[in-house]
Amino acid sequence: MVGERLPDGFRVVLDRRVRRLAGADGGAALLGLSPGRLLHLAPAAVRLLDGRRELQVDGATSARLCRHLLDAGIGHPLPDPDLGPPESEVTVVVPVKDRPDELRRLLVALADTTNVLGGVIVVDDGSGDPAACRAVAEEHGARLIRHDNSRGPASARNTGAAAAHTELVAFLDSDVVPQPGWLAPLLGHLADRAVMLAAPRIVALPGNGAQSWLARYERVRSSLDLGPDPGSIVPRTRVAYVPSAALLIRTEVALFDEDMHVAEDVDLVLRLHAAGWRMRYEPSALVAHEHRVAAVGWWMRKAFYGTGAAPLALRHPGSVPPAVVAPWMAATCLLIASQRRYGVLGAAALTGVAWFRMRRTLIRLRRPGTTATLLTGLGLHSALSQAAGLLLRHWWPLTVIGCLFSRRLRRATLVASVAEALVDRHNHDPSRLDPLRYLVAHRADDLAYGAGLWYGALRNRTLAPLRPMFTKKKP
Repeated sequence: MVGERLPDGFRVVLDRRVRRLAGADGGAALLGLSPGRLLHLAPAAVRLLDGRRELQVDGATSARLCRHLLDAGIGHPLPDPDLGPPESEVTVVVPVKDRPDELRRLLVALADTTNVLGGVIVVDDGSGDPAACRAVAEEHGARLIRHDNSRGPASARNTGAAAAHTELVAFLDSDVVPQPGWLAPLLGHLADRAVMLAAPRIVALPGNGAQSWLARYERVRSSLDLGPDPGSIVPRTRVAYVPSAALLIRTEVALFDEDMHVAEDVDLVLRLHAAGWRMRYEPSALVAHEHRVAAVGWWMRKAFYGTGAAPLALRHPGSVPPAVVAPWMAATCLLIASQRRYGVLGAAALTGVAWFRMRRTLIRLRRPGTTATLLTGLGLHSALSQAAGLLLRHWWPLTVIGCLFSRRLRRATLVASVAEALVDRHNHDPSRLDPLRYLVAHRADDLAYGAGLWYGALRNRTLAPLRPMFTKKKP
């Protein structure tokens, strides 16, 4: 897998946040900001890039450089469907239970958005009215397989994949609607034989409660929508998972763990990553999803997602921590939270030491101080954001108890609640929803996930998903 060569014609573009840095010895480097990675370029790599942001594989050297850019998260593929497998090598598997109308909508969309699929398999996972699902499947020429008793979506997907006769399977839940051209970019990613899985961006279904303010919030902050930027799917990064509501995968690996009834998609990603496979998130491929927009159902779904953290933490230790910070960043956050003059001075001193030590590691650059300032600032911003997440999302039951006794904690919680919501709104939804309602929805989102997280932790008798992870880097 690691040694798989990219095919000629494969194109890679630098991430939009990448910065080019001049080296002190006349060389060059690329600085990726999401994730933070510094990649020093050999002279041959400098010549190949030659100031461009796009590179095409046309030999062994360019193939190696493109692979390095992809693995560092500094570059992303420009998927070319002509290089990837054809649509005839894809079988679509649809798990469904008691949703004949949604199933019909999906099958109609499949006929409109693809050319010639290798097949469509509908797995009826114990519907109360099996005749309804069978009629819809037959109407649209889909093969139907039925579970007499419900075994869960993971089992239904595995049953469909086992019945497929193609190399690739696309899983689509019955409440999604693939948009025109959704499959081609995903197939383009699989031109790279080291890529096992490719996933589209899941957006809100048009007209799905569009006038509701909760629906407008969910349109931009759905747990299923991973944003407009492409990326590698890697645990503990910006794209740490992809939802199983829509994804394309090779059938040569074990698929979903049928013992998991929540977070089975995250578990799949963690297992594939541990096995050395690469996975890609492609936002130009769009699949619309019918989000839950009724308040109670929406809140319960968010809490349900939270319950998956505990079983994941037990199966994959260290894979789903609530925060990942360096010790100096954690200490800086605590000093700031003390709301004391000495605390602020101590935080400034720690940050200064971190800057100095980082600058020493960047001496190969022409302006190491400027780069160290940028990286130190980004690290501190990340630490403060994660600290707010702990306070308001993962540890909120403890925060509530603490606020009963500490005025400083009440003040810190109030400031974090407002500031974090405003920053989040600026990053995701600067215009659609007014700040007050965005704040209310965002805080309710956090309370729901945190409630599910604690319920799952207590049920599984573990504190693993509540413990932050400290990196070994020191200032």
